[in-house]
Amino acid sequence: MTDTVKVPNYTDEMVTAMVATYEANPTPETVAQLASEFSKTTRSIVAKLVREGVYKAQQRVTKTGAPVVRKAELVAMIQEKLGVEMPTLEKASKADLEVLVGSIVTGFDEVF
Repeated sequence: MTDTVKVPNYTDEMVTAMVATYEANPTPETVAQLASEFSKTTRSIVAKLVREGVYKAQQRVTKTGAPVVRKAELVAMIQEKLGVEMPTLEKASKADLEVLVGSIVTGFDEVF
């Protein structure tokens, strides 16, 4: 029976250089540059940085650049402001929930 030697994808030197470069500038452009430099895919670089505990996921944004807000977060804001629990509120459309949050926040600011 032959013994197979497992060759690591990344040497210790590569990992050290990768982590130092990424920590200095944690952007998607840095990941792309590292992928090109080490002849790896960006997914491979991201996976290695995650395993090393240094990768910072980019915040998700909408087409307009605003942060993504989930319906559950909108429902939680409404319930907190009103002080009531409405389990079926999550069935409303996201657009309706956004309007409701906007009017509640504006209304409370004017009243109090």
